[in-house]
Amino acid sequence: MAPRASLQVVGNLPADAMEIVGRRREVSEARQMLSDTRLLTLTGPGGVGKTRLALRVAAEARRAFADGVWLVELASLQDSTLLARMVAESLGLCDQSARPSAETLANHLRDKRLLLVLDNCEHLLDGCAVLASMLLSAAKQVRILATSRERLGIAGETLLAVPPLSVPEPGWRGPAGEATEYESVRLFVERGQLVMPGFAISARNSATVVRLCQRLEGIPLAIQLAAVWIRALSPEQILERLDDRYRLLIRGSRTALPRHQTLRAAMDWSFELCSRREQILWERLSVFAGGFDLDAVQRICAGDPFDGEDVAGDDVVDLVAALIDKSIVAREDHGTRTRYRLLETVRQYGHERLVETGKEGVLRRRHRDHFQRLAEEADASWFGPRQAEWLSRIRLELANIRIALDFCLTVPGEAQAALRIGADLYEYWVFYGAHSEARHWLDQALRQESEPSPARFDALGVYATMALLQGDAATALPLLGECRDHARLAGDGHADAFTRCLSGLAAFLQGDLRAAVPQLKGALDRYAEHRDGPARRSDRNDAFLASVYLSFAATFLGDPRARSFAESCRKTAEAAGAGWALSWGVWVVGLERWRAGDARQAAALFQDSLSRQYPLGDRWGPAWVLEALAWATAADDRAAERAAFLLGAAEKLRSLIGVSLSGFQPFAVAHDQCAADLREALGDTGYDKAFQRGLDLGFHEAIAHALGKRLLPEQAAPATSPASSVLTSRERQVAQLVAEGMSNKDIAASLVIAPRTAEGHVEHILTKLGFTSRVQIAAWTRTEGL
Repeated sequence: MAPRASLQVVGNLPADAMEIVGRRREVSEARQMLSDTRLLTLTGPGGVGKTRLALRVAAEARRAFADGVWLVELASLQDSTLLARMVAESLGLCDQSARPSAETLANHLRDKRLLLVLDNCEHLLDGCAVLASMLLSAAKQVRILATSRERLGIAGETLLAVPPLSVPEPGWRGPAGEATEYESVRLFVERGQLVMPGFAISARNSATVVRLCQRLEGIPLAIQLAAVWIRALSPEQILERLDDRYRLLIRGSRTALPRHQTLRAAMDWSFELCSRREQILWERLSVFAGGFDLDAVQRICAGDPFDGEDVAGDDVVDLVAALIDKSIVAREDHGTRTRYRLLETVRQYGHERLVETGKEGVLRRRHRDHFQRLAEEADASWFGPRQAEWLSRIRLELANIRIALDFCLTVPGEAQAALRIGADLYEYWVFYGAHSEARHWLDQALRQESEPSPARFDALGVYATMALLQGDAATALPLLGECRDHARLAGDGHADAFTRCLSGLAAFLQGDLRAAVPQLKGALDRYAEHRDGPARRSDRNDAFLASVYLSFAATFLGDPRARSFAESCRKTAEAAGAGWALSWGVWVVGLERWRAGDARQAAALFQDSLSRQYPLGDRWGPAWVLEALAWATAADDRAAERAAFLLGAAEKLRSLIGVSLSGFQPFAVAHDQCAADLREALGDTGYDKAFQRGLDLGFHEAIAHALGKRLLPEQAAPATSPASSVLTSRERQVAQLVAEGMSNKDIAASLVIAPRTAEGHVEHILTKLGFTSRVQIAAWTRTEGL
């Protein structure tokens, strides 16, 4: 084997090796890893940019390798026995007599200091693993940088998962100029300019371009293929056509590898590299939306073979692991729960394959059945020690629940299941301020399922409650009448209790306190009568809510029993160990203390309630607790400005969940009286300025201001306070900036990292410390003295 050219040249990297959009963190991280390991494998799904990142890293590392940096492109090679020859040819070596063997190649490299870039190893894994192992063993100064959708799996290998490009967070509404700070947007703009030089990001198109990049999930290949259409279509037209992205994204560079010319070709390549059972699971996993856990996969995707094709439940773990290794499935850790997901591009491809098999209907029905059971389990467990756990779990599964509800409402004869799911999630809808969404689903289901039934009654009651809690009595009262008719005709004690509770709530919210108190007391008595009988829905939770509403009504009425009602409410929640319910129990006791004239104790109780609600992620309760805290604060003449500020913050929180004071008459009366007193104390200008400052706050800032120094109550802290050593030095640095009140964008600018990277650090901190909010991080840093 004679040299064709001297190895003193820098290598064979292409001229554009340094060209890359973004990836500053990944390049830095890869270079650091490459200095510590002799085999670094960049992994990730097709089109995520592994090759481009490898080329940039290799180009920056050239000066460290006296004998050059050499790219070996393996995509076109199908026979692993030709690997050694392919490497030799890439190195500029030729064989005059016979095919070079791996041993010959290893001998040639024995004294060389060079970097081999083995690009696209996934279809030749075994051969690449054997060759890499041999070369690294024989040539001590050789390093290998590989790209693959799956690890090589040899000793000493270090992995770096290549993420998609950074994309703006959902709901991003920043100035057009700031959009290009995100890598995905910048790539779209740059590629768009290549086909239409006058294209630029502007105030007119920035929101659409951002949405495009979000829909394409920051996958470079998909973004580049979409940008090609700028010559013929506007960004709005491209976005409209993305629902059928595999047909739209078909124009690639003629010089690119065939499997990179179109998005479908890239997906076809990945699919063909999977075993048949892995392909089957990929297809079936496409029925999920947003993510899934192993239990769901085993229940929905395994067992009951279709036409002889089966995935056994016992095989699910191994098959999911294999798809993770092939970068088809991504793993996500949410506290103590491990979940998985498909990128939407990968999911859509799998879904098309599933539809072609004719088995989509069977999988969607299984999917619906699983999440209906989950909603039933959540309903049965709401009022107990696992309340917070279930709230978190339902939040994680919301995308799947929406898919299940959509199935129920689009397949004839399935609407009753939608009634049950919607009613079983009653507490979830309230907790996250999702009243409008609950009404959306229940309205459709009730229209389709008009015959009287227990399921329809429950759904009517929940729908009426959602309307009442939004201040929409006009919609709620006719529904309440139908509930009364059902309860009377059915002779159902549980239905009667629930109807009395709704009637009392309606009376209270309309300001008829004298009618509300006996209705709600009667509801509690009816629940007590049937305590030992068979339960329907979450009777314990419904009885607790009746006690909450009764405490409200009695307090505002000035009923002498108000204090005992409130204390009983709190004790019921404490006995059940229901954390969110307890925050309400503390709130109603605070209201009674405020009405009784003990403003100082009331304020402390309101802060206690708020500090319990916020770490759980409650969106509805804080809007009202903050309002009550303003009333208690206003009792101190020296705190008038702060009280007006809190009224503004409470108004902002209510606007975020879509409710107004007008539908909550007792609260509206108290609010108006408080505002009038504060205007008198501060003057109109002073009051308006303080109120506006509160109104300008975001949700998290409003809570932080309301709690003041009480950012992390003992109740919200982990049982064992983690030591700062749990975090890396970079994470500790990020935690300090969070404590200073910086946003992810500010942190990114301060540390010269991408916003996506800053977001990732914050998520890692939350996971490691077992926290759920930035407020907890801030308090923890102070506790630890960071």
